[in-house]
Amino acid sequence: MKKVCLTFIAAALLLASAHAQKFMTRDANISFLSETPLEKIEAINKSGSAVLDAETGRMEWKVLIKNFIFEKKLMQEHFNENYMESHKYPNATFKGEIANIKDVNLSKDGNYTVRAKGKMTIHGVERDIEVPGKITVAGGKLNVMSDFKVACADYNISIPSVVRDNIAKEIAVRVEATLTPINR
Repeated sequence: MKKVCLTFIAAALLLASAHAQKFMTRDANISFLSETPLEKIEAINKSGSAVLDAETGRMEWKVLIKNFIFEKKLMQEHFNENYMESHKYPNATFKGEIANIKDVNLSKDGNYTVRAKGKMTIHGVERDIEVPGKITVAGGKLNVMSDFKVACADYNISIPSVVRDNIAKEIAVRVEATLTPINR
């Protein structure tokens, strides 16, 4: 009886998953730029991860804060210790969906303009966001790109008055990734 039950459950899971193609990456590029008249601060993280369900448009993104690389090591140290407190808040996440998934055919090569809508968590603060994006489907892979801004104050990231003029109030963020099908 146990074997029949386990076989039935396995078959049901296989059938359910056959209908919903999922795509993923573990090497998404997430970069940011803070630019003021006094200073330009850039960093990139090449190890973001994401999973996208092509049928529903649901997706989850995650980036390890300490993996952002800066040109100057001291900036990287201050970013992790003083501003982002990466020992306390190790990840930034986005959980949401492609709001206009009905307008997108992720199984057909082409370029699609999308809107991602969901909850972003940075520095322990969760906020509802909606950002524009582009998906290029080519050869069964999804090339995803999005540019948006994040306000430090929205995520309780304190900037000391001594360096307040050196750091932009809104940080320009770029996400670039190639998601490939998850083979079952």
